[in-house]
Amino acid sequence: MSLTTFSGPVRSLGGFIGTGPDQTVVVANGTNTLALDVLNYSGKAIVTEDATLIITLPTINPVDDSTPSSSCNIGATFRIAIKTAATAVAIKTDGTDKFAGSVLMVDTDSSGAVSGYTPGATNDVINLNGTTTGGITGSYVEITAVEAGFYFVTGVLLGSGTVGTPFADA
Repeated sequence: MSLTTFSGPVRSLGGFIGTGPDQTVVVANGTNTLALDVLNYSGKAIVTEDATLIITLPTINPVDDSTPSSSCNIGATFRIAIKTAATAVAIKTDGTDKFAGSVLMVDTDSSGAVSGYTPGATNDVINLNGTTTGGITGSYVEITAVEAGFYFVTGVLLGSGTVGTPFADA
């Protein structure tokens, strides 16, 4: 296939490589809440400038009828980068979907020690407080809908103080 340019959303069952200015979404200070959807946020860098933000992931829909209008969102990936240090940023599922995977936490104020954290079976929120649970500028998580009820998360969080898990139950 030759090089092709699209001006609207396109669904591919095999994937795309996205580049250009529309591949980044900046979440301005004062936004407070952000409901992610596949059309506007999947595959893009979501850059937060709001220190007190609640981000809600879409409910995972595994049903795919292989039509362009299918609402199946398996494989949707949300990349969240912290530009403004978090004081109370929460990344939540619908409460039914849970997290699996792991994040690394880098302690930025002492030894530079690195710890790894995995969510518990019931964890459906990632809390970033800018210190002990991460969220210092430069923190990053990537979250992918893998199957019904299951978001896979990976990332590197920057924290300070006595660091601990960012995963919790809402």
